[in-house]
Amino acid sequence: MNSLLVYPEFPDTFWSFKYALRFVGKRAAHPPLGLLTVAAMLPPAWPKRLVDLNAAALTDEDLAWADCVFLSAMTVQRPSAKRIIARCKAHGVRIVAGGPLFTSEPEQFPDVDHLVLNEGEVTLPLFLRDLERGEPMHVYRTSEFADMRSSPTPLWELLNRDAYATMAVQYSRGCPYDCEFCNVTALLGHRPRTKSADQVIRELQGLYELGWHRGVFFVDDNLIGNKRTLMRELLPALIDWRKTHPGMDFNTEASINLADDATLMSQMVTAGFNMVFVGIETPDPASLAECNKKHNLNRDMVADVKRMHRAGLQVQGGFIVGFDSDTPSSVSRIIEFIQCAGIVSAMVGLLQAMPGTRLHARMKEAGRLLEDSTSGDNVNGKTNIVSTHDALGLREQYREGLRRLYSPKPYYERVRTFLREYRLSRSDAPYNIRYEMQQLLAFARSVGRLGIAGAERTEYWKLLIWTIFHRPKAFPLAVTLAICGYHFRRTCEVHLA
Repeated sequence: MNSLLVYPEFPDTFWSFKYALRFVGKRAAHPPLGLLTVAAMLPPAWPKRLVDLNAAALTDEDLAWADCVFLSAMTVQRPSAKRIIARCKAHGVRIVAGGPLFTSEPEQFPDVDHLVLNEGEVTLPLFLRDLERGEPMHVYRTSEFADMRSSPTPLWELLNRDAYATMAVQYSRGCPYDCEFCNVTALLGHRPRTKSADQVIRELQGLYELGWHRGVFFVDDNLIGNKRTLMRELLPALIDWRKTHPGMDFNTEASINLADDATLMSQMVTAGFNMVFVGIETPDPASLAECNKKHNLNRDMVADVKRMHRAGLQVQGGFIVGFDSDTPSSVSRIIEFIQCAGIVSAMVGLLQAMPGTRLHARMKEAGRLLEDSTSGDNVNGKTNIVSTHDALGLREQYREGLRRLYSPKPYYERVRTFLREYRLSRSDAPYNIRYEMQQLLAFARSVGRLGIAGAERTEYWKLLIWTIFHRPKAFPLAVTLAICGYHFRRTCEVHLA
């Protein structure tokens, strides 16, 4: 059976890095890891193709070739997913869909032939068994969570790796916390489940042998959810593997209590991690209590961020505006927190109630849902919640906060605050002429776009001169952050226009 795996297009969002990718000649930030894993679970004899609409076009020839289209998507990809489904129906191609979007709102997709929901390691074999018998059902779902140690190595060879800025792997699923607005535990449970260290090393080895020696994103929602296993098994294995496989560095997501463990931070940096996304949400204790973000309470989170920076982990922060407990000063307090902590990449979004979350259930019961579904893009200035605040006033505070946050002067000040604290790790990457040329071209493009034509040109040159005199080894990082700032600024301008 000719199997076409299709990944829908991401809109222009904070994390798409669309405007930054142009500087490095890439089409997409990350590959569709879920579909690559699904591909590895399909019968080996089936011919397979992958089309990631973020990196290539889906052609009529692709659909004519396919006997079956396997589709996976996140909520933010809903519009593109619906367009793909319509094209498949027009071509008479069987559609099999799964992933977070379809698991959270399967009733929204009546034209999908087979909904294979929850975790594919559990439900996909059931579909394949029934398909072989000639009696596949419309919906496959389960309350069972997959054994991560049964998950196969993704089929990296289906990728055009040159189209991506980074690769991706997954070590664990699930999170021990229960934040009201988050759908991770609804989809993946509270008990963190992990792959073996050998599994992860095999995946990295496969990428390495295919010539990928650069950045890899561990897509775990909370890498330190099972801290004991992480420190005893995975991190030592990564440290040992990187001794003979230099070049790769890693980034991931973790909870704020990572800052409490100096040994863990040191071990992560030695293993190759240099960046971590942390859901900080707000410095307001009442709002943190409201959303059940208890592990962020009763701590100095500015000091936490700076400890991670000094350990060698750049913190990317997630923040939320629009809790019932927020006050008229909440947006300003968040912006001041970000500036003081030196969080360069700070995503500040309006609160949205995602299907499947306790927040969604509570808002629905209270009659406070504006619509049945959310966009999944919480930096587009919209919310699906009827606010207890002045909605127009809240939205204007939010818009003004983003303008302040990503206008050139405060952004570049934040970069310098970060670089003063950040401990650079030793680079052990082997020389790669293609990668070095890519970096030089990105720098040249930044000079033209930011240093000559850009509204930020004065701040751009101030940063580069400051870096040369104060942190010369951080010069490539400073250029990278300047490019990222351009993306964030353009994204905000488009969303808030």
